[in-house]
Amino acid sequence: MTQAMNNIAIIIITYDRPDDMLALAKNIVGLEQKQTFLKEVIIVNNNSTKDYSIVTEFIENHKEVNFKYIASSENLGVSKGRNFAIGQATAPLLLMLDDDCELAEENALQTIHDLFSSKPKTGIISLKVEYFQNRQMQKNAFPHKKFEKYKSYSQFETYYFAGGAHIVRKAVMDEVGYYPENFFYGMEEYDFSYRILNAGYTIEYNAGVTMLHKESPEGRQANNEKLKGMWLNKSIVTYTYLPIGYFITTSVLWSLLYIVKSNLDLIGFFKNWGRIIKIPSQVKRTPLKNTTLQYLNKVEARLWY
Repeated sequence: MTQAMNNIAIIIITYDRPDDMLALAKNIVGLEQKQTFLKEVIIVNNNSTKDYSIVTEFIENHKEVNFKYIASSENLGVSKGRNFAIGQATAPLLLMLDDDCELAEENALQTIHDLFSSKPKTGIISLKVEYFQNRQMQKNAFPHKKFEKYKSYSQFETYYFAGGAHIVRKAVMDEVGYYPENFFYGMEEYDFSYRILNAGYTIEYNAGVTMLHKESPEGRQANNEKLKGMWLNKSIVTYTYLPIGYFITTSVLWSLLYIVKSNLDLIGFFKNWGRIIKIPSQVKRTPLKNTTLQYLNKVEARLWY
């Protein structure tokens, strides 16, 4: 199946990082064959508190790229912000990037085009992510929990993707639905991945395109509210799609993780457990097909937390 030219849209949700966003815009302008493969670059400013005039002025001076800059009147969050941006996109391939990154390879657009042209049943390709500062692989952005086993592979099928560094077919999203908007932060990748896999598509990691992430190699410390959201969302995902035993193990083990990382925030701990125990009465289960569970076993998915 051959994709038409001008088949890639780059989608970026930005918040309070105008300098990083400007650097990424310059990086995109410097990509090879953008006239051939790049249809549009959609930037949604998620109601930032900082001045983005350096970004809008740069865009205005570079008409050779079809930049679409949209200032949102509210912080939509990651999933809702991306869904909004996708609604503005017309290209069949959507490259999702964090605003604090750059693409390492100038021929990235050609590579993306070639990969998807040869893989009609691949729904998502997750990119290689390295730290911008030292070019080391970012472990928490690697789309497999068996990092040591898979880190040297240039390509493999997997079961989830890096949220800020992946390409997805828009037609697949139109078929299975977009990112879950009830997840303001965290675990939307798992929900979306399970729906894609259940529809018969695969998810692939490919090191042919590298995202250089400007996050510190020490990482970002998630605050307690984000930790609670991640715990709750992962529990919702496992209850919705996986055998019920995984819901139990995920909820319990994430609760223990929360206690450790929150410095014994017992109030938040019990408050979130109150939400967790309500999941069976509030969330409809749509278990994965047996063929999907077999795929998860084949790719050595970690399911129990």
